[in-house]
Amino acid sequence: MGSDIDDLGKNDANYTALTPLWFLERAAKVHPNRTSLLHGSRLYTWHHTYHRCRRFASALSLHSIGLGHTVAVIAPNIPALYEAHFGVPMSGAVLNTVNIRLNASVIAFLLGHSLASVLVVDQDFFSLAEEALKIWSNKSNNFKPPILIVIGDENCDPKALTYALSKGAIEYEKFLESGDPEYAWKPPKDEWQSIALGYTSGTTSSPKGVVLHHRGAYLMSLGGALVWGMNEGAVYLWTLPMFHCNGWCYTWTLAALCGTNICLRQVTAKAVYAAIAKYKVTHFCAAPIVLNTLINAPPEETILPLPHVVHVNTAGAAPPPSVISAMSERGFHVIHTYGLSETYGPSTICAWKPEWDSLPPEKKAKLHARQGVRYISLEGLDVMNTKTMQPVPADGITIGEIMMRGNGVMKGYLKNPKANEEAFANGWFHSGDLAVKHPDGYIEIKDRSKDIIISGAENISSVEIENALYSHPAILEASVVARPDEKWGESPCAFVTLKNGVVDSGDEQNLAEDIIKFCRSKMPAYWVPKSVVFGPLPKTSTGKVQKNLLRAKAKEMGPVKIISKL
Repeated sequence: MGSDIDDLGKNDANYTALTPLWFLERAAKVHPNRTSLLHGSRLYTWHHTYHRCRRFASALSLHSIGLGHTVAVIAPNIPALYEAHFGVPMSGAVLNTVNIRLNASVIAFLLGHSLASVLVVDQDFFSLAEEALKIWSNKSNNFKPPILIVIGDENCDPKALTYALSKGAIEYEKFLESGDPEYAWKPPKDEWQSIALGYTSGTTSSPKGVVLHHRGAYLMSLGGALVWGMNEGAVYLWTLPMFHCNGWCYTWTLAALCGTNICLRQVTAKAVYAAIAKYKVTHFCAAPIVLNTLINAPPEETILPLPHVVHVNTAGAAPPPSVISAMSERGFHVIHTYGLSETYGPSTICAWKPEWDSLPPEKKAKLHARQGVRYISLEGLDVMNTKTMQPVPADGITIGEIMMRGNGVMKGYLKNPKANEEAFANGWFHSGDLAVKHPDGYIEIKDRSKDIIISGAENISSVEIENALYSHPAILEASVVARPDEKWGESPCAFVTLKNGVVDSGDEQNLAEDIIKFCRSKMPAYWVPKSVVFGPLPKTSTGKVQKNLLRAKAKEMGPVKIISKL
């Protein structure tokens, strides 16, 4: 037989580039009349959505937008942003979903860095876009204004839309009307072709542009459904912004499952509970901060007990065990994932084992809070010693860096060869997250490499202390950073936000003492925060706590003094 078995070549009948765009074509064929998307009083079927996305692609191509162009969208979770996930790549262009919480100067940087050819903006964010374009044009010598499209929304004040149109923006629905609903879109010739561009939050430097390909988007959107056990026809509530890693790829997953998308302009506990009851929502994703809001919502804003089991996927900052167990008590079935913009969103899952079911609740919550094992669609995951590039022992103690490799890793950072060299050193993607590997192979984050606290010669995990603080009855949010310490070099400093109506400012001293006492009962003495600061936590546009600002504040407070005993 020799090598004949491998001599059979690829041809048009047996090989095509992987792309999630085919999911939409199939959904429109299989379930043309099923609701694809609900937003306020608007309802679309998969037949409508496929036609609208083809119109979008067609209209873009009529403006000569295609391969090599970037289309930026500044919008909350509305139908147009969902449609962009298909319409933009169907034209051959690359989609850049812009975080609506960024300020104009950062948006100007993103638009200029990616040379956006088209800017699609929700009417409520038009003035922000206008300001960003002004900054970009002032900073650039060869500024070419992008095609400007404004999305109207009947739920919003019409003044913003009228203003945008007076400034020459094209209304989104009018733009779609110029396109052909039967447009013969073409899949990419090469699955390595870029499908999306997303920017890191850039808390320490300029945001980096993460470039993703069609192949990865296809595999990760199916992987996300598989690890979650999502079924055909799932009803998915958009609490997670679609601008976060393309909604963790669930934008494409929902078309693969012929499910229903429920769009929410604004995420509040009341809106989430109401949508669960009204639309029979089966799934939603959210950062731990959103789960915290659901747990602490006043009774009149909730609908409990839940009318049915709701599956929740949480990622972002590691969720404290107390938050996971409180969600479970309310009837939510929580899975915990972890990932980065550079890995298409989540790429690990804390896969649940039936033998854990009989464990006490606290032990279950602790196991559940680990970052877990690799997604089915990611080929390599390990915790490595950065110097030797050897995996750390699976002892649950030795700290290393989480590294990934495989199809679920980005193409690289746009126009940033130095960052690419560092990120891909030694054939692995370096996450910058520090973790341990447990004897069962599950990984658990202990810190970002820059967040670890070194007290004496001991490494202290700020995440572990935060987890304990979250279980204190008065604490809504907590973040722990290093504060200079005369004796130990550094010691933990806790910044906490209290639940509503817990304490007036006069009692803060007593409460701080109570929190420190509480910590003593939960952790080794040298981990216990030496200082507690009350107030709201500063956050990035993606809702992550800005530990760099807290570190600066802790430094400003000056070192913890050595208390001399008389």
